[in-house]
Amino acid sequence: MADYKYTPADFKSDQEVRWCPGCGDHAILNAVQRALPEIADATDTPHNLFTFVSGIGCSSRFIYYMKTFGFHSIHGRANAVATGVKVANPRLNVWVTTGDGDSLAIGGNHFIHAIRRNVDLNVILFNNEIYGLTKGQYSPTSKLGKITKTSPYGTVEKPFNPGELVIGAKGTFFARSIDMEVQLSKECMVAAAKHKGMSVIEVMQNCVIFNDKTHADFAADKATRAARTITLRHGEKMLFGANREKGLVFENMKLKVVTVGEDGYTLDDVLTHDAHERDTTLHVMLASMKYPDYPVALGVIREVEDDAVYDLAVERQVEEVKAKSKIHCVDDLLHSGATWEME
Repeated sequence: MADYKYTPADFKSDQEVRWCPGCGDHAILNAVQRALPEIADATDTPHNLFTFVSGIGCSSRFIYYMKTFGFHSIHGRANAVATGVKVANPRLNVWVTTGDGDSLAIGGNHFIHAIRRNVDLNVILFNNEIYGLTKGQYSPTSKLGKITKTSPYGTVEKPFNPGELVIGAKGTFFARSIDMEVQLSKECMVAAAKHKGMSVIEVMQNCVIFNDKTHADFAADKATRAARTITLRHGEKMLFGANREKGLVFENMKLKVVTVGEDGYTLDDVLTHDAHERDTTLHVMLASMKYPDYPVALGVIREVEDDAVYDLAVERQVEEVKAKSKIHCVDDLLHSGATWEME
């Protein structure tokens, strides 16, 4: 790649951004456009190899606001289309922008199997716990009891936790951020791009029209987030709070919130985050934490290298078959096997 250094402006299209004022999607777009120049430099990826694929939903307008190649597919099929794009051209740096309704409802099957196959895709899952584009129906992540247009008396379904779903489907990379935390979202995206295999970043995003303040109990402002969320970084102690005075310890086969310096707990007792641990037990526990019993985990929760990357395996298989094959062109194919001459 040339020595040219990209800037966020290089990835901004000339299209008017038509999300509602105050929508969390604006912040996610900002984070992606800030991340891509760093990703291009870190992964030696030129501008023309970035490709965005979307399904249907508010998040799926994303591709129009990116000055990259894009494919606006159909509802729930973004991960399937993106898999085809990546397998057809493994050189591409492929991103999927999708919502909780798009990928966890009608697209749930495509989502979990793309994870299981470990396709080298970077998926940004916009989670506002509602169907926004179709005007406020409950989604697979809506809270139990949520009153919406399709659940006027409250939902009777337990919601999905995307982190549990990803790790349970053999996911090798899962991160979580909040729309307002643009720098953290950017860090997660850069880490996802460097990861070889399927990367899923859940961004907990606000829909100001149909599900306003759905994450407000832990994400309302910086002070609230400091006390009610924990940002995990590999190799660092699991500390949180305004003064990082609280931490997570492991006792009686479960996580426990403690205050350092109280009840005999010291900094040595606090867990150190190991995102590279292959065993899923602690990663699932971290992804499952909910306020008020626990802080909500943010940052890169799981990042495990696995040689079984689907698109690379397909590419190797194709090359192996081609090397052994006696057929190298259409003429070889036409003259192979049993042939007859008609007189």
